[in-house]
Amino acid sequence: MGGGARVVLAIACAVHVVHDGFSDVLYVLLPVWAGELALSLTQAGAVRSVYSAGMALSQIPAGFMAERWGERRLLAVGTAVTAAGFLLAAAGATGFAALTAVLFVAGLGSGVQHPLASALVSKAYETGPRRAALGTYNFAGDLGKIAAPAAVGLAAVGIGWRWASAALAALGLGAAAMILAVLAEPSPERQASGGAGDGSRAAAWGIRDARGFRALTAIGMIDTATRAAFLTLLPFTLIAKGLSVAGVGAALAILFAGGAAGKFVCGLVAERAGVIRTVVLTELATALGIGAVVVAPLPVALATLVPIGIALNGTSSVLYGTVADLVDPARRARAYGLYYTLTVGASAIAPLAYGALGDLLGIPVALLVTASGVLATIPLSLTLRHAARSVLVE
Repeated sequence: MGGGARVVLAIACAVHVVHDGFSDVLYVLLPVWAGELALSLTQAGAVRSVYSAGMALSQIPAGFMAERWGERRLLAVGTAVTAAGFLLAAAGATGFAALTAVLFVAGLGSGVQHPLASALVSKAYETGPRRAALGTYNFAGDLGKIAAPAAVGLAAVGIGWRWASAALAALGLGAAAMILAVLAEPSPERQASGGAGDGSRAAAWGIRDARGFRALTAIGMIDTATRAAFLTLLPFTLIAKGLSVAGVGAALAILFAGGAAGKFVCGLVAERAGVIRTVVLTELATALGIGAVVVAPLPVALATLVPIGIALNGTSSVLYGTVADLVDPARRARAYGLYYTLTVGASAIAPLAYGALGDLLGIPVALLVTASGVLATIPLSLTLRHAARSVLVE
């Protein structure tokens, strides 16, 4: 890999910043689109859902195609497609149908990022500090979550959301060009080893511990669904409490900053308390935090965003590196594709489902149901403890 493992990690981190910026800026734009295009909460949730659905649909194919053509070209093409989707949304989205169509295409492009970049980093650090490298890559995405919502929220007030979206799209096109310019093509030897198996497990998905992988994926699905539902409804809740669109962008930046801190805080807690106890702790804190946002006045709700962010990202942070431990190295791209397809698929369904619930029963009820649902990860954590003792720290 051109420039060594550090170059691979740097590019993966930069691409993660861009793609997570694209994904989470949608939460700022949803209330804007709802007002300009007269969308219901169900339709606003559907807009977010189709983007996540596009991501979910492209992740497994990306993992398989990477074994034949390599990660570099697919990662560049996917990034360019996502940027083009946002550019089209800025230029021609004048209704619900057009907006959902272009965001579905953008989601298809963005779906390649997680499995391919994760596989690149894990392969580059196969004999080095892989968990630390994957943790750095995971943390980098939060920089995009912090910067993009705040920047686009402010820019939307000054120059309009269409120009703000176009500027973000230009950044994405630049990232695609950077991938092609900096990363070298995989060598034939590397590519061959990436497509070969070491037995029946690698010939399929390469999953070494099926029960552990199922439990891990189920926790990830509930965790991402909770996050997507909460972030979809949070801007509407804050606006109802009196916050402006620019204020929503800043509030989301605060929340994501808490999430970035959570990747370190929860990692330290896991070292002392163990992975399973930390997961239970973060999920309980998430449920309590969401409930506090529902009942608290605006100043208190804003003050809870940092601790909620820490807890909301805690589970994914603690368990993220475990995916690589549960699968064979030769099939890691497709296994990551499977994991992300299922977890992102859950996040695709959640905004639509909870948006419809919000239309039917009101946003506070929908958020309280979201808070209750996250508690289902606790019994799953106990299953994971028994199924994957060899890879998890008790």
